[in-house]
Amino acid sequence: MQPTEFETGVIKPIECVKEAWALIKDEYWILFAVSIVGAMIGGVSMYVLIGAMICGIFTVYLKKIDGGRVVFDDLWKGFKLFWPSLPLTLVMVVPIVVLMIVMFVTIYLPIITAAVMGSRANENAILGIFVAGVAVELVVSLIMVTIHSLLIFAFPLLVDRELSSWEAMKLSARAAVKNVGGITGLIVVNMGFGLLSAVTCGLAIYLLIPIITATSLVAYRKVFPKIGPTNFDPPPPNAYQGI
Repeated sequence: MQPTEFETGVIKPIECVKEAWALIKDEYWILFAVSIVGAMIGGVSMYVLIGAMICGIFTVYLKKIDGGRVVFDDLWKGFKLFWPSLPLTLVMVVPIVVLMIVMFVTIYLPIITAAVMGSRANENAILGIFVAGVAVELVVSLIMVTIHSLLIFAFPLLVDRELSSWEAMKLSARAAVKNVGGITGLIVVNMGFGLLSAVTCGLAIYLLIPIITATSLVAYRKVFPKIGPTNFDPPPPNAYQGI
């Protein structure tokens, strides 16, 4: 299979979840640590390093999914992909920042204004702004979900196939369109995880991070099978005796 070739119709979301859990459960806690540390570094750096950390996290997870063992230090391999991943990072992060600004200006700001002005506030005007803000948020959210769905395979492709950001984005979009049913199912599954997290006051989401990450990468590996042999460990000392 060529680096730009992919499979279609192979994503079965529930099966991906089951397979992901079966693959990671023996090293769940170290994968949890990798995910949390990578996310914290990305956040503390004001998202400057988030792309590198995503690449490092995916490097660790893909190695596990392909039959290797988890090595925490593999997280730092993501720094080698800081510059190659930068355009993709901007495309992924900027819509989130835009959504946050839109939400603040159109939803939270009117609420704050009404609280500060008290009885002097024009309730009809504030309500109108709030309703318009909700509508804008829904539109922006839909655009953001669409972008993220089309680019769902972009970071794994950058790590696994060593493509540029532009090549990874184009190939991810092509593969996503051809596997729209499976990806929609993954989104629904993630919404289910989100509801579970809401029921537990947000605590479950942290524990679900390794499963969510592994599920997306199991789906990736089904669409983009491993190219070439997989050999993570050196042969034993006696492997070449008698040659």
